[in-house]
Amino acid sequence: MKAAVCREVGQPLSIEEVAIAAPERGEVKVKLVACAICHSDIMFIDGHWQGALPAVYGHEASGIVESVGSGVSDISVGDHVVVTLIRSCGDCHYCSRSIETQCEKTFSLDERSPLSDRSGAIIGQGLNAGAFAEYVVVEQSQVCVIPRELSLDVASMLGCGVLTGFGAVANTVDLAPGSTVAVIGCGGVGINSIQAAAFKGAQCVIAIDVVDAKLEKTQLFGATHTLNSSAQTFTDDVLALTEGRGPDFVFVTVGARSAIMQGMQILSRAGTLVIVGMPASEILLECDPGELASKGQSIVGSKMGSSSVSRDIPLLVNLYQEGLLKLDELISGRYALHDINEAIDSVRRGEAFRNVVMFQ
Repeated sequence: MKAAVCREVGQPLSIEEVAIAAPERGEVKVKLVACAICHSDIMFIDGHWQGALPAVYGHEASGIVESVGSGVSDISVGDHVVVTLIRSCGDCHYCSRSIETQCEKTFSLDERSPLSDRSGAIIGQGLNAGAFAEYVVVEQSQVCVIPRELSLDVASMLGCGVLTGFGAVANTVDLAPGSTVAVIGCGGVGINSIQAAAFKGAQCVIAIDVVDAKLEKTQLFGATHTLNSSAQTFTDDVLALTEGRGPDFVFVTVGARSAIMQGMQILSRAGTLVIVGMPASEILLECDPGELASKGQSIVGSKMGSSSVSRDIPLLVNLYQEGLLKLDELISGRYALHDINEAIDSVRRGEAFRNVVMFQ
């Protein structure tokens, strides 16, 4: 099969012939139709997070099941599926509490990659999926069957961007109707936090970014106001929109220290700051714990929107089919595999909600 391989940090991916092993017990092989590009892929490619090379990244995908290993249940050859990076056993301390993103189990695929190059050398399966490729072999918990009538390019985004952004609002916190919300970062994750805040009944949803072209589109997804965070009057503008208090919830969907610090500055008393975007390794924050306690504020993390694959992807599909969730409008561009570096560069420049690589 063809795959886009990362062999050197910060360099373009190379399109190569790569071998993929057959699925073993509990595993599924999927012929991919689409894979969206997430900033997490780029963080590894650019060396902001440590990862062994060579590797195939990509983790937000969809396709058709080609084969299954022994012991696989509820997934059949020919099923249309979404592929995610979330591996969960269903039985450990965290999975039994529906905190699947923190699963404690070590899976076979954690210890061996199914990918190798022409010389037989192992290629890493980046982000548990290795989906910048024509096929993937993943653990069965990473796959969710979806209706065949759902377009697979649209479905791919359910694997991470929509799952993470929507879930951060719907799962990680208890956001009551009438709340005030700010979302910092209006890319593929942030735009879905905006959708979720509107769906949950927030009375004020402030979209915040440094790219005006992105801000212009956010009202289509439920933003009531837009602000450019580079403006000198930014903090005052936020306070003016929230009766001088600041937002009850601030969702920071970009992995930048400056964005998180801005979020802390505008947060209301008794408010909750949710860190959704993953910063580069070794980024540290400073806060006054006395002030945090005095104001009754909370800072929480949200990995993959605190999502359950089997629970949340069907819910999102239903919302989309009922016209309550916008997905088609998220796709900024479709690219062939051999144009993947162009697609990645577009995401780096902050131009896209989601660029999607199409394999068919």
